[in-house]
Order: sequence, then structure tokens, then C-alpha cells
Amino acid sequence: MSLIPTTILTGFLGSGKTTLLKRVLSEAHGQKIAVIENEFGEENIDNDILVSETNEQIIQMSNGCICCTIREDLRATLQLLAAKRRKGLLDFERIVIETTGLADPGPVAQTFFMDDEIAETFLLDSILTLVDAKHAPQQLNDRQEARRQVGFADQIFISKADLVSSEALDALQHRLQHMNPRAPQKVVHFGEVALSEVFDLKGFNLNAKLDIDPEFLSDNAHDHGHDHDHDHGHDHAQGAHCDHPSHVQDVADGQTQGHGHHHHDDDVKSFVFRSERAFEAAKLEDFLGAIVNIYGPRMLRYKGVLNMQGTERKVIFQGVHQLMGSDLGPLWAEGETKLSKMVFIGIDLPKDILLQGLEQCLV
Repeated sequence: MSLIPTTILTGFLGSGKTTLLKRVLSEAHGQKIAVIENEFGEENIDNDILVSETNEQIIQMSNGCICCTIREDLRATLQLLAAKRRKGLLDFERIVIETTGLADPGPVAQTFFMDDEIAETFLLDSILTLVDAKHAPQQLNDRQEARRQVGFADQIFISKADLVSSEALDALQHRLQHMNPRAPQKVVHFGEVALSEVFDLKGFNLNAKLDIDPEFLSDNAHDHGHDHDHDHGHDHAQGAHCDHPSHVQDVADGQTQGHGHHHHDDDVKSFVFRSERAFEAAKLEDFLGAIVNIYGPRMLRYKGVLNMQGTERKVIFQGVHQLMGSDLGPLWAEGETKLSKMVFIGIDLPKDILLQGLEQCLV
């Protein structure tokens, strides 16, 4: 039986998760979706569209979707859903887990890799993060949970963009891009997102595609000497490029923020390592093992496509917190530059130690 794809939906209070969920649950899209809600007294989805006053944990919707509220741990709920599905009591094709606005999505994601029974039934597809354009600058300044959610994302949806100026939106997009260059950003209106942009994004697949926004490094002031050989195939629909004078000061809703996007210093940051020299497998394994041991809790997402000594194939690796996995990918194409490329997204990671350490693992 094929694995059940699962999407984690995260985002700060008021960012529109419930709006997006209601749409997913009530629209006649022909997909049978189970939604798991992590309930911590936050505004609950049941009030409007579910049969209220029910003690049942799992509620069947009129369009074949299911909604269930976690009152215990996620693992038990997933196992319960899987068991009911096996027995033919419930019918669903995929799962959406809504985390609370304050949650760190990391442990939720790790559940899918650490627990054999879960891993044999479910496939983690992606983490979606909703960002409220109006309140995000403040939330990102004040709350590490909000910054973590951005760092974990495979896809970022920006809501309420109509409530801010285009300069403020631009500055926010730059800021998000620095925190997480892997995640494409999309401005959405009232949770109106095509389901094709929500599901089957394959953010956790070990594939040879490493999405780093091509413009990401070019707006670091100290980076101008860099040779940008990366491809421009990754199309950011918003054109968040850094050639507008308005970027120098960060104006939000008509008032100047205390810091422009070139200055503010979020603790969630990303950096990229690139080299055309091959890695020595044993050295790299030892080094990454040590790094993950020490910094694992602060490492949100990391991913790479590597040129390893002794194999003609690309080596693909990725990790969440302390969990790391790798796999052999496709052969390097004839004439293709064997370039190792890794992106790390984390909280106050020691960039210099990591970059020097990786350099020392090269042949």
C-alpha cells in the first residue's frame, strides 16, 4: 500500500492557517483529507464547519474529509487514523497537521523519521509556513518561534499583503529569503491557494534538486567579489531582487522600521557552502556527526547535493535537528561541473566553524 502523504501547516497566530484549512476541508476538490489539529485553546476550526458539541475525536466531513483534534500525542493519533483506515472505518488519502501558532515544527517532522511504525505508513511531504504580512515584522523581532517556523519551511505563504505597502512587503520578503533561501514565497489572498501549491511539494524527498534562491547570495554586501555561477532557473514570482533604492531603508506602513533589511540580524539564518573539490566520505561523516551532536537542536533544516570521492553519483543528504540521512542520487551528467552545494538553516549557527570544517573534509 502506498504511503500516506502528510503536510505540516504552521504559522503564527492570525496568519490565516484556519482560513486555509477551512478551504481545504470544505471545498469540493475530490480529495479525501484528514486534518489533525493540535489544540491548545487557540481559535478552533470546529466552531464554523464541524459538527459541534461532539466528544468524538474524529469527525467525518460532508465532502469526505475528516477532522480530528489531538488531545494526546501525535504518534498515537496517527496510529489511530492508520488503524481505522486499514479496517475500512475511515477513508482518506492524505493528512494535514495543523500545529499551534507557538509550536516548533521540528519534533513534529522528526516523528515521521524516528518512529518505524509511522514511517511505514506515512510520508512527510512538506512543511508550509503562513506569514502574516502586517504583523510578521514585529513577530519575527519578538518571537523565536516565528523565526523557527520560517526556517523550517519548504514553502512560505504570505497573507494579508494587501494591508501593507509594497515597500514593506518587499522588505519582509527579503528578510524571509535571508532566513530561508530554500523556500519559495507566494503572496496569497484569504487562503486562496491552489491545492497543487499545497500538496505533493516533496520538500523532504531526497532528490537531486536543491532549491536555493539564485539571488540569495548576491545581496550580501561583502559578497560582491563572488562569482555567481548559479543558475537562474528558480523563478521567484515576486521578483524579490535587490535593485530598488527603496530597499535601503525599510519603510513599513509609513513608519521607518528600526532596521532596514540589510541590517537586521535575525538569529535564524542560512548560509551556503560550495566547492568543486570532492569530499572525503569518512571525514565528512565524522565532521557532520560532531556538528549535529553539538548544534543539532539549533539546526532547523539542512540539505546538500555532494560530490563524493569514489562515486560517480551525486550524494544527496538532508536533516532536521539531530536527524540526518543521505542517499545516492543520479549520475553526474557528462560535462556537468561536479559542484557540491549545501545549505544550512539554523539558529545562531557558527558559520565560520562550519565552513572551515567542511573545507577540511575536502580531498
